Amino acid sequence: MSYQSAAAVQVALFDLLSGDATLAGLVPGGLFDAPPPATPQGTYVVLGDEDAIDRSDISGPGAEHRVLVSVVSDAAGFLTAKTAAARIAEIVPAATPVLSTGRVVAIWFHQAQARRAEGGAVRRIDLRFRVRVEG
Repeated sequence: MSYQSAAAVQVALFDLLSGDATLAGLVPGGLFDAPPPATPQGTYVVLGDEDAIDRSDISGPGAEHRVLVSVVSDAAGFLTAKTAAARIAEIVPAATPVLSTGRVVAIWFHQAQARRAEGGAVRRIDLRFRVRVEG
């Protein structure tokens, strides 16, 4: 298995999401690669957990990175969070980012879970993507 591309995948996803003007308008609270120390007001995005699975074969090392991208919103109802999540689900699988280590073969949307958090005051949508990397 190759875990060498894990940091490169995170950087590429962060750059992809932070570079999208439409998404920036939907998440005025910002984009973070770690949970913020203080909860921002409004809607924001956090790059989260990751699982890596060996996908090496005879041609060389490889891995499938299952990454979590969370949309968190204090807006009433789910519409604001779902609109931001839909934009993320649109742009991430359509991208083939260039990595500093390894090469992205493909990105797939895997699953999403929408739920209330913090006693119902916050909406959270967790999106999981599968990022297949060689090298």
